[in-house]
Amino acid sequence: MALTYRCLIIDDESPAHKALISHISKFDELEHSGSAFNGMEAIKLLNENQYDIIFLDINMPVISGVELMELQPNRPLTIVTTAYSDFALSAYQNDAIDYLMKPISLEKFSKAIEKAKTFHSGNTIKKETSSNEKVLSFRSNGQTIETPLSDILYIESLGNYMKLYNCKLKSPVIIYGSLASISSEIDCSNFVQVHRSFIVNTNKITAVTFKNLTMSNGDVIPVGRKYQILLGNLSIR
Repeated sequence: MALTYRCLIIDDESPAHKALISHISKFDELEHSGSAFNGMEAIKLLNENQYDIIFLDINMPVISGVELMELQPNRPLTIVTTAYSDFALSAYQNDAIDYLMKPISLEKFSKAIEKAKTFHSGNTIKKETSSNEKVLSFRSNGQTIETPLSDILYIESLGNYMKLYNCKLKSPVIIYGSLASISSEIDCSNFVQVHRSFIVNTNKITAVTFKNLTMSNGDVIPVGRKYQILLGNLSIR
């Protein structure tokens, strides 16, 4: 059975609701599951129901979209929909996964949905671990997923979430939690934190400079100043 994403629209303008409902109806995997016309209504719905994706306007009375994000840090995946470009930085700092400018084309809407689906892509990881291999276990879409530590390239912090880069997957897996919380799960000499936002698998490093690392997939990872002392201890395999 295909996964259905429950969507909540939060906007103080009726035309915006109609436009988003129209877009949602064109995707079999999306379900319009609620509408709120101000921040107070939205908070009530979020507290009483479960949603997978919210479409959030920025300029609303009483509680703005940015204020709602700050008040609801553990909210569902958030796609900002607005007529204002000024708040993009604030939106991304509060873990919005996309920022769509009105009027929203179906093409841009579709791309945002693909990003949202990536956040739920943990269920594409296959359990292929031997009895002696160390694995990382995490929850995704109500399931417990296991991935070998040896397959992890690096982990990037995204506020309340993390991006887990797996060398066997084309796209990173988004999981809930912090680098501090996951450190105990990957307590292994092959993993080291090199920046406040990055933990890397030292077995996957191909090059080291004073300010960054290059991973086996070509990604360049910054090294924080207080972590630079670790560079001399890293061995490239």
